[in-house]
Amino acid sequence: MSDATPPEGAPGQQPARVGRRLARNLALYSLARLALVVVLTVVIIAIARLVSVDIPLVVAALFALLLAMPLSLTLFKKLRTRVNQDIAVVDEKRRQDKARLRARLRGDEQGPSA
Repeated sequence: MSDATPPEGAPGQQPARVGRRLARNLALYSLARLALVVVLTVVIIAIARLVSVDIPLVVAALFALLLAMPLSLTLFKKLRTRVNQDIAVVDEKRRQDKARLRARLRGDEQGPSA
């Protein structure tokens, strides 16, 4: 997946900073998607009232959720890309740590050097 490539200079970043940035970006992306569902629900209910149709809140929310799924992929692409990049950096760090641990368990003190 091309969205999961780590950004330039990422391997040298401190893991705690990357982890905090990942948490922040993930929270922002989740909140943006939830806000989109709420806005779409309100729009659906407003349009239904304009045409004198009674739509239950649950039905409007479910329909808004279905609409928000593909919309969020396009509307929040930049934020989603940042989350994917941060995940790739954290995953690469985890792979390196795992390789170092396996090397130490084998008795190879130096292990893979990055």
